[in-house]
Amino acid sequence: MKRKVIAVFLIIFSSSVYSQNNRIGNTDLGAVTHSEAFLQVMKMVGDWEGKLHQPDGTIVDTSTSFKLTSNGNTVVETLVEDGVEMITTYSDKDGELVVKHYCALGTEPMFTAASVDSTSLNLVSDPTPGYDASTENFVESMKWTLDSDMPTEYRVDGAINMDGEVITQYSLFQRVN
Repeated sequence: MKRKVIAVFLIIFSSSVYSQNNRIGNTDLGAVTHSEAFLQVMKMVGDWEGKLHQPDGTIVDTSTSFKLTSNGNTVVETLVEDGVEMITTYSDKDGELVVKHYCALGTEPMFTAASVDSTSLNLVSDPTPGYDASTENFVESMKWTLDSDMPTEYRVDGAINMDGEVITQYSLFQRVN
């Protein structure tokens, strides 16, 4: 009986975590619609662990957690690379994915979706922040490659402007929940 009560509680709790309410008190928040790129990001909700492979051969532990928030309108990613935490937000504006990365490099690059399909998302730098690649360090692009429509593994290829040069690195992740 005790297991049955716990199972029912877990089912109710887990469905309420991901369901979105379109009201706050008397305020109707309206219908939520998303771009194809945002729907791709929503596939990532959960926790992931992996390894970051740097160009000099160094491999470090990395983990990331994606959480759906703001009535289903924003995904917040908390990324940890070798113990250093960063945040990335994903949301839609006028039907287009808007990404902002709060980087350990001290910059806040923004990205737009260059391409999306059922198992990949290619994000490229949005020039809005105005970073100068010859003098500032920032992430220039990220490409996710998922193992399926319901991913349990994925790869991120990244290009970073560092001291006037573009370096590339990649991370391999596995879903932990």
